[in-house]
Amino acid sequence: MKAYRIFLTFIIIFKLGAGINVYAQDHEDQDKKEVEGDVVIKVKPAVKNAIFKGSQDIGYKLDVNNLYDEEQEGKFSYLIKTDLGEKVLEKSEDFKIGRKTKKSITVKIPPQKAGFYNLSFRFNLTQYDDTLHKVFGVDAETLKSPLHKPADFDEFWDKTRRELAQIPPQYKITLQHELSDADRKVYLVEMKSYNYLLIRGWLVVPKQSYKQPVHYRLPGYVVGLNPNYDTNHFITFNLNVRGNGNSQDVVNVGTEDYCYNRIQSKESYIYRGVYMDCLRGLDFLYSHPELGIDTSKIYVEGSSQGGTLAVITAAMDKRAKLLAIQVPLYSDFRLAKEVGLKYDKPEFPIKFFTRYINNNTDTSWDKIFSVMDYYDPQNFAPMVTCPVIMGIGLLDKFCPPRCSFSLFNHFASKKKEWFSSPDLTHEVAFDYYMLQNIWLGENFRLVY
Repeated sequence: MKAYRIFLTFIIIFKLGAGINVYAQDHEDQDKKEVEGDVVIKVKPAVKNAIFKGSQDIGYKLDVNNLYDEEQEGKFSYLIKTDLGEKVLEKSEDFKIGRKTKKSITVKIPPQKAGFYNLSFRFNLTQYDDTLHKVFGVDAETLKSPLHKPADFDEFWDKTRRELAQIPPQYKITLQHELSDADRKVYLVEMKSYNYLLIRGWLVVPKQSYKQPVHYRLPGYVVGLNPNYDTNHFITFNLNVRGNGNSQDVVNVGTEDYCYNRIQSKESYIYRGVYMDCLRGLDFLYSHPELGIDTSKIYVEGSSQGGTLAVITAAMDKRAKLLAIQVPLYSDFRLAKEVGLKYDKPEFPIKFFTRYINNNTDTSWDKIFSVMDYYDPQNFAPMVTCPVIMGIGLLDKFCPPRCSFSLFNHFASKKKEWFSSPDLTHEVAFDYYMLQNIWLGENFRLVY
């Protein structure tokens, strides 16, 4: 009998243990089942570039794909605010979608006044909770902030250019055998610029028997440019201004410190020399015809900081025949500060300037503006008369789209066009570069 009880106890314990294991496994399977799946949402504006006319309804289509193996229900809502955080419209409605099914939502928003707007789509469902952020514009080509151009702006920059002209460039061109190949020669270019600072760049010359147009590229924010091998249709010249790439011998400051380096006065601010570096680069291109450079066909390009440097170059030197820019940094800087401080958390560059002000009790935004007004690309924009193409990302928090358009609308150019990427931040879509290539061919009358 004792043996039987022991055996029975063993069986009970075994079955109980097995039951616990089965329950645990079932529970794990249930948990696994609950997390398997997703809700995939694609958002498309009624206008591909998400820039609407003031007379138009603003429309969006949301394609919702429920990948869960069960129905999802809850709330769908959307909220619209201006880029300065002012609430415009908010709506909410019940939403239900069956298991493994697709459903579309059409959102129609009444016409809005000129400006840029932040649009948030919210889904609060059984197993899915998310917010999708979009930005749209209205009558963007009418947006134009007032210029804050100091009274001595032109005098200051004329004086600075005269000072640059007094500095012998002492060009040095060194063929880089290890970087060259059968199709092109690569040169390291060195020259003296403003305040006698040594700067460097990379010249790539395709082996052709005729003069070639030039792609003159300027660097992004503390970004080192390398030789450009992307084309055989242009001589490419990538210049590293002071503090960027291989031009860091003297100016070598951190990423955060660069934007406010020596901003205590307009005379000492780092960008005074940087802007002159860009003009010195054009001096180089015009002084070396033996390299096959067609000086009648030089286009200047840049992205982010490089976009601003390209604007300044085309504004102050008519030897640049075309201007191509993407997401230009510092544009309409006063407005950029107002927009930037409305974000949930400050983003570059406003974040860096804010930290600088907080750490220096003797400065303020007004003092920053008193210097930046000499360097804001928007104050140079009316001096740009050559054809312009600009690309922006509507979700860009570094270069808010309204600021970029304000810059664009101040250009004096008779031929100017823009391209927006609704789903991108501080970048532009590949389609933009396809358009830019066509634009270059048309303006320079090139056959690729």
